[in-house]
Amino acid sequence: MVFKVSKVTTTPFDGQKPGTSGLRKKVKVFIQPHYLQNFVQSTFNALTPAKVRGATLVVSGDGRYYSKDAIQIIIKMSAANGVRRVWVGQNGLLSTPAVSAVIRERVGADGSKATGAFILTASHNPGGPHEDFGIKYNMENGGPAPEAITDQIFENTKTITEYLIADDIPNVDISATGVSSFQGPEGQFDVEVFDSASDYVKLMKSIFDFELISKLLSSPKFTFCYDALHGVAGAYANRIFVEELGAQESSLLNCVPKEDFGGGHPDPNLTYAKELVARMGLGKSNSEVEPPEFGAAADGDADRNMILGKRFFVTPSDSVAIIAANAVAAIPYFSSGLKGVARSMPTSAALDVVAKHLNLKFFEVPTGWKFFGNLMDAGLCSICGEESFGTGSDHIREKDGIWAVLAWLSILAYKNKDNLCGNKLVTVEDIVRQHWATYGRHYYTRYDYENVDAGAAKDLMAYLVKLQSSLDEINILVKGARSDVSNVVNADEFEYKDPVDGSISKHQGIRFLFGDGSRLVFRLSGTGSEGATIRLYIEQYEKDSSKTGRDSQEALAPLVEVALKLSKMQEFTGRSAPTVIT
Repeated sequence: MVFKVSKVTTTPFDGQKPGTSGLRKKVKVFIQPHYLQNFVQSTFNALTPAKVRGATLVVSGDGRYYSKDAIQIIIKMSAANGVRRVWVGQNGLLSTPAVSAVIRERVGADGSKATGAFILTASHNPGGPHEDFGIKYNMENGGPAPEAITDQIFENTKTITEYLIADDIPNVDISATGVSSFQGPEGQFDVEVFDSASDYVKLMKSIFDFELISKLLSSPKFTFCYDALHGVAGAYANRIFVEELGAQESSLLNCVPKEDFGGGHPDPNLTYAKELVARMGLGKSNSEVEPPEFGAAADGDADRNMILGKRFFVTPSDSVAIIAANAVAAIPYFSSGLKGVARSMPTSAALDVVAKHLNLKFFEVPTGWKFFGNLMDAGLCSICGEESFGTGSDHIREKDGIWAVLAWLSILAYKNKDNLCGNKLVTVEDIVRQHWATYGRHYYTRYDYENVDAGAAKDLMAYLVKLQSSLDEINILVKGARSDVSNVVNADEFEYKDPVDGSISKHQGIRFLFGDGSRLVFRLSGTGSEGATIRLYIEQYEKDSSKTGRDSQEALAPLVEVALKLSKMQEFTGRSAPTVIT
């Protein structure tokens, strides 16, 4: 039997504009008739038939509610648009980093290689019938679609009149591995369901010394805890940490992927990873049980990570700097040296100091992983990170939460390799404090003012831009607020010229750089339906090793005071305090 290709008449939906991480909306928006189909067809049309006909596409995601239905729809639309084969992770599960790895590394039974992917995820946003769903397209390099493509997709969604679908293809059983073949008007179409973890595990084993890490994990002195927050990382945690590295199964928390993430918010930070935070001794109540030596968490699609030591939080900005400083010695993949390092502009300058010490190429880029991807494709960057709990390397073109955990375990294993029988292991806290003693410490905090009146937020930013024209005026205000704060030596609006493709990104945030290496950054975050979010990043650099052990909020207090007075935050927004402090 040959399947039929149907042309279905449709009309555009407003607001199908994909951000850097694809299109994210409530499930109730996605389940409207034709809504998902319009977006998928608009993507095929943006890629052009030359890229779609005969292609091999990966279709999977973080397992959130509505994924299973969406996968079947995309399979049928792929067939109708002339795609040759679709690869689906078992049960529709593939982490975002694993999708990138599959595109780059996997070879099908018939020798085929993937040319792109639809990833079904809304990352760290909650899931379930009343929560969020998302879809994004990744290219043949394993990275997110560039702006030229996402802009074209959006243009197409505004004018779409029909989509193609092969409705008579039966639903494919995605719970069992194997190939289903169908005959279409243009020949054969295959759907291959494959094991979600094996390609990714193989890649991790080629990067890290698993034998060394397992020696650490088997030491009676080392205890470990990993929390997948019921996201897709659970599909990898058992395979990597228990089967490959020999950790106890009891060290895995919330590692069964669930469509609604167990009703939680799958965002690995001190607010939402409550169970892990408590277990690591950072909760409100002090439990009698001794916390593990090392803890980590992942978000819904497993591209973000949080790293914790016993009663100790590692900031994402410090984490990427510490991985970069130790990578060549501790991680076999980097043993011949780093090509360069990069961070997003709001991330602290801890990585800059490491790059300077080690004489590495260094890049400061706007927020958005695609900027790192460009540098990596050009061979300019090995390790990169951002303050919003994303860390990664050039092994793929997405941030990678489990990679970051294995990087930390590698550093711990390397520092303890001759010490596993000794009295006391080198701990996460020891490594961080040693790093501060060597490179100085960047005290760092982020204030989020959410749902601020959009007009007021724009006025505040415009006021700051105007203020930047006179450093003298700025410094009068700074000294008026706190005489013990260093002078502002540079004030600008961050703009990035991509060294690879020459593209220019303007208005990426307002920066005040101080003489002692401290910084204030103000950014306006995606103006949502509820108004705008102002993000204020405050960073105090301390070189004196006798002062790197202070309480973070206490060390930052003078700069916080300067930031609030300089920006007239309360005057513009009516807010006496931020919504969230990170």
